[in-house]
Amino acid sequence: MTRRFSANDVPVLPSGVRLKHCQVRNSWFLLAPERALKLDAIGVAILGTVDGERDFDALVSKLEADFKAPRERISQDVERFLAYLVQNRMVDIA
Repeated sequence: MTRRFSANDVPVLPSGVRLKHCQVRNSWFLLAPERALKLDAIGVAILGTVDGERDFDALVSKLEADFKAPRERISQDVERFLAYLVQNRMVDIA
């Protein structure tokens, strides 16, 4: 089951989780205690907007403006991705 986000949910990276670029692999990773997730360009774009201040609606609006893509599609992709990260304790909701 996919978690449903409200427009004012604020995604945040919990303590000990960070976004890091590996120069050797020329790839971005989301690092958490005892686990790492290699990110594609979409994952990097989504997590690049997670600043602990933007709510879900603002995050989707930013990505919509940046990529000129349909809002509904962006919202679904962001919600699915963040729900996976919340489930795996790599993102919290403030």
